[in-house]
Amino acid sequence: MGETVRAAVQVGPRQIEIREFPRPKIGPDDGLLRVEANGICGSDVEMYKGHMRMGSGKPLVPGHEPMGIIEEIGERAAARWGVRPGDRVALEVIVPCRNCHNCLIGRYQSCPNRTLGHGVTGIDVEPSLWGGLAEYLYLSPGAVLHRIDASLPAEVASMFNPLGAGVRWACHLGGIQLGDTVLVLGAGQRGLASVIAARAAGAGTVIVTGLEADRHKLALAREFGADHTIVVDGDEAEDTVERVREITSGAMADVVLELTPMAAKPITDALLAARHGGRVVLAGLKGDREVPVRTDLVINRALTLVGAFGVDARAYAEAIAIIESGRFPLEKMHTHSFGLDETALAMETLAGEVPGEAAIHVSVHPNS
Repeated sequence: MGETVRAAVQVGPRQIEIREFPRPKIGPDDGLLRVEANGICGSDVEMYKGHMRMGSGKPLVPGHEPMGIIEEIGERAAARWGVRPGDRVALEVIVPCRNCHNCLIGRYQSCPNRTLGHGVTGIDVEPSLWGGLAEYLYLSPGAVLHRIDASLPAEVASMFNPLGAGVRWACHLGGIQLGDTVLVLGAGQRGLASVIAARAAGAGTVIVTGLEADRHKLALAREFGADHTIVVDGDEAEDTVERVREITSGAMADVVLELTPMAAKPITDALLAARHGGRVVLAGLKGDREVPVRTDLVINRALTLVGAFGVDARAYAEAIAIIESGRFPLEKMHTHSFGLDETALAMETLAGEVPGEAAIHVSVHPNS
């Protein structure tokens, strides 16, 4: 390994530059990860387009779904994380302080002292290599790591984040019980991951919505265990709420997951499609816009609304167990692999901007 590290740097909307940074000096409490693959998320795309603010607003190395091999690690860090050089690990986005009250009682996502995050911290914060779209990523003392089977294909192992979201949002926040009817609004990576999680939790009926352009994703949803799919636009568009009423004979959905990006109407659909006393999990970001919510629906239907902020350690661990089990053909979800120099193309491919390319899961492999 040389003295410099190549990384993709986002400097503005649709502006990615490949730059070189000094290799970080590793002490007893930190480490260095050789990035095998970094999954591209819809929020990466929105940040790339300029629809979402870039972390601190300063140039940064994107990529908050990195996994790879421990290249170098300090003695105390190795003991704290329980890893050694050569181990494959998946990395959480959040870098908590590990010392405050919230961290000590397990609510580390609410850590008031966290100033760092993978894929969101600017290059002005040394040593700059905070994102997964780089040959090597700096492992700061507070980073949260998860061991993952080294025999898995890198593109499958890199699904730990979207599958973790499916587990947390569907099972932990949605509270899916045996036999439940689950409605998933949105057929992206996390929608498909939610289907897998719902099936693993024992859901009785799983319904997924998507756009006309998402037919390939809806077909895959069925392979992963969805019972019904609904196309919500185009010439053959169906009304989501009416279709759920028909499928459930009026009983409606026990759990609804709203995962669509930027769209407001699915929020109302979610409230109308949930049964009396049902749960609605909101995870689809809307670009910080004010979105109308019919609060009378929430009151009169006795609904529970839950905001889904990211993924926690329990969900990552359970998602990795599902990946390692081989029970689901996850390789079918992966559609595109790119090198570091093709980072912008990777973003545009996932965004559906490349003619003829129907993307679902996209990853960048910085060392390939």
